[in-house]
Amino acid sequence: MPEGGYSTVLIYTTWPEAVEAEAAGRAIVADGLAACINIVPGMVSIYRWQGEIERAQEVVVIFKTRAELAEAVAQAVRARHPHETPAVLFLPVDGGDADYLDWIAAETGG
Repeated sequence: MPEGGYSTVLIYTTWPEAVEAEAAGRAIVADGLAACINIVPGMVSIYRWQGEIERAQEVVVIFKTRAELAEAVAQAVRARHPHETPAVLFLPVDGGDADYLDWIAAETGG
């Protein structure tokens, strides 16, 4: 855990388009809810939705933030996401470079 005692979390999401993901991510970072996002293009998802097997091209978006802001980030994602039920998963961070973790905390008001 960083010196400040803040716990870090990664929030994994997927979006149908990189442009939409970038706009949402930029707003969430600008609001101070996340220190950084990563957009990873080129993912293929295969999933069951409403009884049908679906296939979609998507981008992965990973938000880096403090654990106490995870639900606020999730709400911000849901508010901006085009899907009825977007993928939003909280992935706790168990260690890492202390300076980087401190930076995430500082950039998110910690």
